Amino acid sequence: MRASSMPGKNASGFTLVEMIIAITILAMVAILGWRGLDGIVRSRVALTSEMEQTRGMQLTFAQLQSDCAQIAPISLMSARPTLLATAGRLLMVRLVFAEQQPTRVQIVDYRLRNGQLRRQESAPTRDLKVLDAMWQSAIDDSADGSANSQSVLLQSDIGSMQMQLWGSDGQGWRPSAAAAAGSQDTSSVNTNANHWTGLQVALQLRGHDSTMVKTFLLGAS
Repeated sequence: MRASSMPGKNASGFTLVEMIIAITILAMVAILGWRGLDGIVRSRVALTSEMEQTRGMQLTFAQLQSDCAQIAPISLMSARPTLLATAGRLLMVRLVFAEQQPTRVQIVDYRLRNGQLRRQESAPTRDLKVLDAMWQSAIDDSADGSANSQSVLLQSDIGSMQMQLWGSDGQGWRPSAAAAAGSQDTSSVNTNANHWTGLQVALQLRGHDSTMVKTFLLGAS
């Protein structure tokens, strides 16, 4: 009697080389996936930072527009200066309107220090002598940030703040130094004298080549 023989079954499986190749491929896919995810996260962080800076610029320009629109008229100031602009510094006298209160004036001070643009305002007053003292104190840089003033951070990472002025004589844009040089006639008698009607502010963020420029009308309210 012949013994029946069953066909042999070949054992199948991965060889060591095949497993090493598979592991290597999976590792490469994981690295590529991690790099892609890291790039997405970095792009999102950069985009969020850009959006925050843009929003800060918009709020800064909105505040500047409000202050410029409410700048005190020369006729009210009795030959007193209402605006002083230098590199990184802007001083102006603006009107303050409050419900059931008489119209008052206050000094608004924009300062760029260590990359931070801050806005500080004095207490409103109707006494022009008090206003004179506060104006001189601001020029002398002796404001101490007491309870009568408020300092608000508007924007960080500002590299420079440049300004130009436009006069009623239509002679074109002048550098901010013109405001300190007395190019504006503050006399309320001479109605044909030059006075500032426009302000242009250019802000440049650190690490950026371009600047953001905005033009404001002075006393446009």
